Amino acid sequence: MTINDMYEEFFDGLVSWCAAMCGGETAAEDMVQEAFARALTHSVTLEKLHPMQSRAWLYTTVKNIYLDRVRHRAFESVSDEIPDTAADGDDYADAETDELINMLPYPDGIMFRMRYLEGYSSKEIGEMFNMPPGTVRSRLSETRKKLRKMLKEE
Repeated sequence: MTINDMYEEFFDGLVSWCAAMCGGETAAEDMVQEAFARALTHSVTLEKLHPMQSRAWLYTTVKNIYLDRVRHRAFESVSDEIPDTAADGDDYADAETDELINMLPYPDGIMFRMRYLEGYSSKEIGEMFNMPPGTVRSRLSETRKKLRKMLKEE
């Protein structure tokens, strides 16, 4: 199966799946396009695979691209600007929260952010990290305990 065949057969399904994961069709299309660009560099290998193996490779690649973007957003630096008014004081609380979450080990910090700040369900997070929803909930519980301990130490 050629890359063009894979594009025609899997593109729409990948975009739909990715849009459900990231919440936007434009971002999903960008990620799927990036996955196909990566596929071009591996075209010799992909064309030798069974179509279902090529499909699995594409879905895994899109998932990894998405997770890379989530990680990047999670670790972006906090603005160093000092607020001009007292109303901006919440920015400090947000910065402190980001700092605490960034201190958590991988992937706990990302999973915590996705669950409690971005609204993903345990099932959705489990699918992205390839673990059962119960394991996600258990790790989130342990992460909450770590955060409480970190807050008490401050």
